[in-house]
Amino acid sequence: MNLKKIITIGSVILIAVLLIYGFILSQQIFSINTKFSENEVYVYVPTGSSYEDVKKIIEPFVENRSRFEMVADKRSYPENVKPGRFLFFKGMNNYELVKAMRSNIPVKLAFNNQERLENLAGRVGSQIEADSISLLTSFKDSIFLIDNGFTDENVLAMFIPNTYETYWNTSAEKFRDKMIKEYRNFWNKERTEKAVKQGLTPIEATILASIVHKESVKKDERPRIAGVYLNRLRQGMPLQADPTVIFAIKKKANDFNQVIKRVFYNDLTMTSPYNTYVNIGLPPGPIAMPDITALEAVLNPENNNFIYFCASVDRFGYHEFAATFKEHTKNAKKYSDWINSQGVKR
Repeated sequence: MNLKKIITIGSVILIAVLLIYGFILSQQIFSINTKFSENEVYVYVPTGSSYEDVKKIIEPFVENRSRFEMVADKRSYPENVKPGRFLFFKGMNNYELVKAMRSNIPVKLAFNNQERLENLAGRVGSQIEADSISLLTSFKDSIFLIDNGFTDENVLAMFIPNTYETYWNTSAEKFRDKMIKEYRNFWNKERTEKAVKQGLTPIEATILASIVHKESVKKDERPRIAGVYLNRLRQGMPLQADPTVIFAIKKKANDFNQVIKRVFYNDLTMTSPYNTYVNIGLPPGPIAMPDITALEAVLNPENNNFIYFCASVDRFGYHEFAATFKEHTKNAKKYSDWINSQGVKR
């Protein structure tokens, strides 16, 4: 056999080997390697995870882990593991899976209507890696509070209810710092000037908005209620807001799960900085997280001469307003007679 023929045969064999290797390699890289039935799943890699941790995390979703590892090794993923939330689609191949593990998908984090800072921490902690304890600790950090003009009682005012985009592996401190930036963006020059016009700071406006928020679910009525409370503040009268008394009762009992539908006379005399029947002015902090409509109601209140209001029995969810105590007494008796007829004890 001459040299030319040997070279030709050798070349054919080499090409065949390369083709076979290429086929095997393409199978390793481009064959489908998912085993979940859903159209998509999110994979969560905690902060500090190693490549060994990642392999265990993806195991429920990957059909052939060794094939994934082969591609991951070739693409230097083991040296570049990153924490976060990653999206796998059904039918992905190994190349796509490794690529997906490099793309941290943001979370649409939402919160509203939280009654206390503890509730907020729990709500946020259910959506990102940071747990409720670390979040609460960061919110109440004394240096942070002093630097930003908050206290333990009023720091809930910093959180503007909305939907925010952040990463799942955001730390408690980074989330808190993001929220203070959002707070400053919300309280721009225009809103701050509106608060000052009402004789309030942004924190005070939020505290009053929390009371307005709790007083009425009717958004169209909130500017009127805000106007009443501002009239009382300007006249040096106590706000006499039942929601603040309900908050005080819950706080004293350390039970915010209880449902209180009725406030009695004895409740109005309880000693608490949140009892606006006993204390003149605003309570030391929000009694809930007010939504944007309640905040806007305080900043853009109805200009009225009403001093009193009570729940309406003719328009449920709304209130009856009065400029005189005599008129208010009639409205209040009508409501009291109705609620007694309903047998509401608490």
